[in-house]
Amino acid sequence: MTRPAVVEEPTARQGNMRQAGWSAEIGGIAVHAGAGCIERVGEKARELQGRRALVITDAGVRAAGHVDRAERALAAAGLVVEVFDAVHENPTSADVDRAAAVARHFAADVLVAVGGGSAMDAAKGVNFVVTNGGRMDDYWGFGKASRPLLPSIAAPTTAGTGSEAQSYALITADEPEPGMRHGRKMACGDSKARFRVVLLDAELAATAPRGAAALAGLDAIAHAVESFVTRKRNATSAAHGREAWRLLEPAFVRFADERADLDTWSDLLLGAHLAGAAIEASMLGAAHAAANPLTAAFGLPHGLAVSAMLPWVVRFNAAEVDGLYRELCGESAEALAEKLVALREAAGFSGGLAAHGVERARLPELARLATREWTGTFNPRPLAEADFLGLYEAAW
Repeated sequence: MTRPAVVEEPTARQGNMRQAGWSAEIGGIAVHAGAGCIERVGEKARELQGRRALVITDAGVRAAGHVDRAERALAAAGLVVEVFDAVHENPTSADVDRAAAVARHFAADVLVAVGGGSAMDAAKGVNFVVTNGGRMDDYWGFGKASRPLLPSIAAPTTAGTGSEAQSYALITADEPEPGMRHGRKMACGDSKARFRVVLLDAELAATAPRGAAALAGLDAIAHAVESFVTRKRNATSAAHGREAWRLLEPAFVRFADERADLDTWSDLLLGAHLAGAAIEASMLGAAHAAANPLTAAFGLPHGLAVSAMLPWVVRFNAAEVDGLYRELCGESAEALAEKLVALREAAGFSGGLAAHGVERARLPELARLATREWTGTFNPRPLAEADFLGLYEAAW
């Protein structure tokens, strides 16, 4: 049986804990897990004094039927429900504005995010602008919301971003910089923006398209590895990161071998959540700083970009934190880097950056952009532009 080893003893029902369910407080968030726990969303919304629930999601998740389940549970609990299902991948300020207009017109008093990181980030963005006004640019940074935010609930449908455990919304600027396909990602954070309740339902995650699920899992693994060694690491982030790795690595192997059952999805969801909680406590590092320009310039999915860079960042950091890597996974930095490559290849993503359309001539430009990314400042070994260029060249 799997349970959160770094929190107080959860309350379990009879039978297999992963599927039968448990509840615990993790980092101040009420977490409920178990197959079918999406059915509790109405009950939890009522406990938050909700009467009018706006469900924020994307068209794919709605087509999978998950939103229908949430709607029925909310309506059965007596709430009036509206759905916004036009969230895009890497949501922009414009996406947030459109959803916020619906929230205002509907007079929502509780927000429910059903989906992956994009839906959860969008929901947090909506919460900022509906309650405090302005646009997402006004909240770039931390602690810029002066008024209370609406209570919110998250039901992640992918085991990846860990956004449900974090106070930050990652929102893409509407206008891309010259030569970029996408705008720069803005990290907009506030402790008031965190979800009050999280529902980790393995039945939801199990229906995700395989490619999307693989990229999400690689992202979660990167969160566990990077958060464990940052300059801000602490006892809380170490405990969460260690447990996240313990869950994610074997579960991802089972997933890659197409041996995933609901227990596997339960482990992936909890691992991703704990990795997200580790980020909340200690931030990330150079792999994420290097990944964002790859997405902006070439449209690489985030999970692909960060998994391509992470082995090289681990090798780069080895001189400073090899001992921490050994503490995390029992192996040297080089062995960990090789394992990360193997996990990526097992999921069907092989080859370096060149194999995914990255032009070598633009690597210096990417290195310049990477130095502007906030997460790089938390890397255990400082990086200059030349260091980022070396990482890109190694990964190319």
